[in-house]
Amino acid sequence: MEKLSYNGWPNCIRMSSGSVELIITTDVGPRIIRYGFVGQENELYEFSDQAGKTGGNEFRLYGGHRLWLAPERKDLTYFPDNSTVDYETDSNTLRLIPGIESTTGIQKELLITLDQNDSSVKIVHKVTNRSSHSIELAPWALSMMTPGGFGIIPQEPYSPHPDIPDYPGQVIDPKYYLPVRTMVLWSYTDLSDHRLRFMPKYITLRQDKNTALAIKLGLSNSLRWAAYARNRHLFIKTFSYDPKVAYPDNGCNFEIFTDSKFMEIESLGPLRALPAGQSIIHEETWSLFDHVDVDPTEESIDANVLPKVFANL
Repeated sequence: MEKLSYNGWPNCIRMSSGSVELIITTDVGPRIIRYGFVGQENELYEFSDQAGKTGGNEFRLYGGHRLWLAPERKDLTYFPDNSTVDYETDSNTLRLIPGIESTTGIQKELLITLDQNDSSVKIVHKVTNRSSHSIELAPWALSMMTPGGFGIIPQEPYSPHPDIPDYPGQVIDPKYYLPVRTMVLWSYTDLSDHRLRFMPKYITLRQDKNTALAIKLGLSNSLRWAAYARNRHLFIKTFSYDPKVAYPDNGCNFEIFTDSKFMEIESLGPLRALPAGQSIIHEETWSLFDHVDVDPTEESIDANVLPKVFANL
């Protein structure tokens, strides 16, 4: 772990396992602004026109990975995190502690732990209500990915209708009378979009630099993972799902967004009324793999992505 200047921000922190590295801003944010193999390109998207900027009341995305609050509202979500961030270090763990948001009374924290033997990163997103009243919210972890790849979302396993078996004598659990997933659409989501593909085992969404239209999907992802494949690199994000709790956006613990600039791979924690003085946490784990030849077909994802997912769940 070392302090360095990066893209105009003089007070960044670099964490490295030797094979991968993270760069985290403390002049603004907190943002994980870089995650990638040492000496290779950033897997996370950066807004080049916002690099090095600080201060002011204008909200800036900056790029990288951030912690937001759901549901998405201007008064709750878009606090301009343009100020310096306190931090603490302990071995291979970095704790980022920004100030209390003046408009919401919320204080966010990130606890980042980089495995010293591989590419794995554990990120604990903590939200504390420092106001005097309860606030309904969910922690929302968003990773902005460099363009040119495609996102992979697993589908819950297929099962026939209990009254219409695939073959005579097949015994089917009657629980399959009920739905197994939630899928949520935004007003700008066009299901005939050429970037989107539905398959029995997976949903894929391609980032296309030549398509400016936005598209977003939300899901109840009980399989607890998603991936982004680009230039023979494979980024895998794992997270939690609890069928007994409420999630924001009509039941989404996972969302995916793209436009012409980037793709966002997003996970969400439970939606709850957070009392004054209490905290809620949401955890993710990242992994990055090189030399992965995968295309957006079920056979290729089965062979080249699933073994890596199962090794990290």
